[in-house]
Amino acid sequence: MPLGFTAPFVLSALILLPVIWWLLRLTPPRPRQVAFPPTRLLLEIEKREETPEKSPWWLTLLRLLLAAALIFALAGPVWKPAADVVPKDGPLWLIMDNGWSSAKSWEAQSELAARLIETAGTQGTAVLLAATADGANQPLVPDAAGVAGERLRAFEPRAWPTDRASLSTTLRAAATQQPPGAVIWLTDDLSDQSSEAFVRDLGTMSGDAPITVYGGLDLPTALAGARNDADALTTTVLLRDAAVGSEIVDIRALDLKGRVLSQTQALFDPGTTESEARFELPVELRNDVARIEIASEQSAAGTQLLDDRWRRRTVGLIAGTSSDLAQPLLSPLYYLRRALEPFAELRIPREGDLAKAIPELIDAGVSVLVLADVGRLPATAEETLADWTENGGTLLRFAGPRMAGGTDELIPTRLRTGDRTLGGSLSWEEPQTLAAFGAGSPLAGLDVPSDVTVNRQVLAEPSPDLSERTWAVLADGTPLVTAAGRGNGRVVLFHVTADTNWSNLPLSGSFVEMLRRIIATSDVARAGNTAQGAAAETASTSPMLPPLRLLDGYGRLTQPGNDALPIAADEIGDAAPSKKHPPGLYGADDAFRALNLLDNGDKLEPLDLSPLEARMERLAYPTAGPTDLMPLFLLVALALLLADAIAMLALRGEYDRIRQVMSGRTAALLIAGAVALSASTDLRAQESSDDLFALDASLDTRLAYVVTGDVEVDAASQAGLYGLSRYLTQRTALEPEAPIGIDITRDELAFFPLLYWPVTTAMQAPSSETMARIDAYMRNGGTILFDTRDQLNAGLQTFGTTENGAHLRRMLEDLDLPPLEPVPPDHVLTKAFYLLDFFPGRYAGSPLWVEAIEQGDQTGGRPVVAGDGVSPIMITGNDFAGAWATDETGSYLYPTVPADPLQREYAYRTGVNIVMYALTGNYKADQVHIPALLERLGQ
Repeated sequence: MPLGFTAPFVLSALILLPVIWWLLRLTPPRPRQVAFPPTRLLLEIEKREETPEKSPWWLTLLRLLLAAALIFALAGPVWKPAADVVPKDGPLWLIMDNGWSSAKSWEAQSELAARLIETAGTQGTAVLLAATADGANQPLVPDAAGVAGERLRAFEPRAWPTDRASLSTTLRAAATQQPPGAVIWLTDDLSDQSSEAFVRDLGTMSGDAPITVYGGLDLPTALAGARNDADALTTTVLLRDAAVGSEIVDIRALDLKGRVLSQTQALFDPGTTESEARFELPVELRNDVARIEIASEQSAAGTQLLDDRWRRRTVGLIAGTSSDLAQPLLSPLYYLRRALEPFAELRIPREGDLAKAIPELIDAGVSVLVLADVGRLPATAEETLADWTENGGTLLRFAGPRMAGGTDELIPTRLRTGDRTLGGSLSWEEPQTLAAFGAGSPLAGLDVPSDVTVNRQVLAEPSPDLSERTWAVLADGTPLVTAAGRGNGRVVLFHVTADTNWSNLPLSGSFVEMLRRIIATSDVARAGNTAQGAAAETASTSPMLPPLRLLDGYGRLTQPGNDALPIAADEIGDAAPSKKHPPGLYGADDAFRALNLLDNGDKLEPLDLSPLEARMERLAYPTAGPTDLMPLFLLVALALLLADAIAMLALRGEYDRIRQVMSGRTAALLIAGAVALSASTDLRAQESSDDLFALDASLDTRLAYVVTGDVEVDAASQAGLYGLSRYLTQRTALEPEAPIGIDITRDELAFFPLLYWPVTTAMQAPSSETMARIDAYMRNGGTILFDTRDQLNAGLQTFGTTENGAHLRRMLEDLDLPPLEPVPPDHVLTKAFYLLDFFPGRYAGSPLWVEAIEQGDQTGGRPVVAGDGVSPIMITGNDFAGAWATDETGSYLYPTVPADPLQREYAYRTGVNIVMYALTGNYKADQVHIPALLERLGQ
């Protein structure tokens, strides 16, 4: 129904309209009054009809319409009211899909959720709010609508898919304690790996409660994988729903500095859901591409990050002899070319002399050099090749008759002279198959072909470290592939030939994949003798890559949150993006790996809700909110009231007063009244919200933090100040209430003597108006504690050398700030409550910067410096909130670095000193005067 009422019972007053009509009909209008003149003027009075005894019908109708308009206005008319389901018994379960697919329509989704929570609040219904991408580590219990609204404001679209099934266990426990009265699911219409199980579980644990499912979001266009082929860099573009007509999507390629290198288009034919975008660039320019993104989208799925694995390596090929060029199938270079051409740029020297061919390829910039059956290198070539390898090159060698006769020193392990023949007429041994690749080998995970056999090989001399240097073995345990680090580079040896003389391995697809893996690890060798390189050499352990920069739900690279965990280097290729491993970059600035949301072959599958079909109501997300018609009906009533007044004046013949009523001033007042009525609803709501905030902030002492918009950072800030508040309650006379998050652009700051501001690049720099408010706040005695949370990245350098530090510098560059210094040993902060000589947080290496105090003449060996007030600004990089953060049970949420319980205790003491300093100022500086004051008082 397009028209509804918030107070429909008021409409019952309409039954009084007939009574009102009867009263108005019997009540005549006021008689006309005529001033009585002298008797001589009586003759001049015109004879008129006598005043009617009943009101005219049209005046009665006018007044009835006025009464009806007032009744309709008081009934709260709403055009297209929301058909919100509010349970009569039990809490409302509100489940939101906040995975990557919700980024494009997040505003519509969050507005609907806010309206549903508000409706539940007006009915006094508790709300269980669950986000399907946040996992089970969230408060999945019914709570007041106001609390649910606060949590909703902290929600954001995530950069990873939803994980709906992870909620099943906790929701089932909540349903056991108190069954839901209604279930509303705001879906993204996209299936994940656990959707089928969650849909079945939801139908079971919801009991008899009605289920409403909202769908129809406009999903982002997605990029699924990228390939750097021989002629172009290609990426796959996906739509969930088939294109209605021809659609064009703009795709662009950027380098590490964000500069656009190229832009192309993907064309979708009608009825298709998949297309390709090709960047036909020179290989040197393609190797500089670090990011591919959809120009018109802001989502994690619209971004593909590239690392060294997508670069086309330049590979040089040299064979021991060129006598077989007339018969290419007999040449090892033929098999190497066919295997390497799909993913590498090949270079073959013009010179046949190894002493000239090797320097020629090195000068051409090859990153991998392949030698097929080259036994002994010339001395000059060996020296040149050794220097190149030690500087980061990868040397890949294949055995053969020449190597069996003797070799040089550029091999990963010592070899026996001669070769081993298997399956010949003079051999007792059968041809050997391949064994499974070891878990620590770069070749781990490849399929082992059962039809590949080796009938000849060169054998390695036994040594204590032979197993550590072995990447692949035969079924009898003898090495097939060995490798060893050499300086910053690596030497890899296949113990068989690159052609089919000693094995049929070159005919197998596994040969291509083995070469692809080895070529892909060539950049790892360039990292030097680091943990990463050593792990690849020993093939025993895989290095852990810490999160470097991660994508948020809108496809922006941000600092990693506290929940992100490192990934093993050999597992990142198969890792699925999740809350623990968000898509982004892992490793170090000069050696990182990219984890993308979608990969080659991934599809966008629609959500299957068929198990709920019989009992659910399917609704579309509203395109427009309900419209309040009360101001319109009040305006109509006002107009009818004006018409009634004019009619009464006309009946009495007072036409001069009619002209006054219709004057411009009166009309202007009526128009102003109408505008005021139309805005009254919004003003009342705004005033109510501001009043509640002011009451919460002023009636109780609360710690406050700045809401950044990064849900993980904001959650850590809230948990940190919550933990510090509990510590203050236990150790001091101060008993603060729950911390509160403030919107720095809108909320009043004067209620809080101290603000905790976690710095993140995801938060846009405040506007000039906001910075003016911040400046006024600090000038009037407020203190802001800026925490860049990046001490591990900054090391011992000053703030401003990291991304968060540079962002903070840009934010503060227009403020008139005092000079800063690390807290000196005699500062009030060192003894505001506890005696401290350092100020750790989750990290301990960053100093705490405060306003520098001018050193004047001091007498009497004064132990502390007295300032005129409190420093308006403090800056640290130690992540105070991370050290203070606890959950409701008092358990710590984040470990300290290093994991030292004493460091956490000192972090809490630092927080106490900062709070006491902000609340009480420099009173501690006056304690030294107590003996003199007592002496003067005669005590």
